[in-house]
Amino acid sequence: MTENTGARHGGAPASRGRTTIADVVVEKIAGMAAREVPGVHALGSGFARSMGSVRERMPGAGSGKSVTRGVGVEVGERQAAVDLEIVVDYGVSITDVAGAVRENVISAVERMASREVVEVNITVSDVKLPDEEDEGAEEKRQRVQ
Repeated sequence: MTENTGARHGGAPASRGRTTIADVVVEKIAGMAAREVPGVHALGSGFARSMGSVRERMPGAGSGKSVTRGVGVEVGERQAAVDLEIVVDYGVSITDVAGAVRENVISAVERMASREVVEVNITVSDVKLPDEEDEGAEEKRQRVQ
């Protein structure tokens, strides 16, 4: 039998416990936010994308491309730092795209994970030329002939 003595538990509900956000959560947020920016063709180096496409074809490896490919983070209790490796489309201003990526990633991580983003370091590892086919497109064409 529970007795109501009128005593209240101290503190607001938000202060009763701790919320921990895993690094992979911030990686996914940053990866999705970076991909949303026009001019970003892909994340990760050519080698990382090639290895990822091999992994995706293996049974039991999950479906779809990895959202965290090309993304690295350090997450603390109040702050986060993000490292991105991107491939940009030919013809875009790399500095403008990098600035837009930085802004979008900071906004998304701070809004969703409540972590102050202290830095977003961006490495542009490649440029996607108009006449280059995507790795997956060439493979599909070869299978369908």
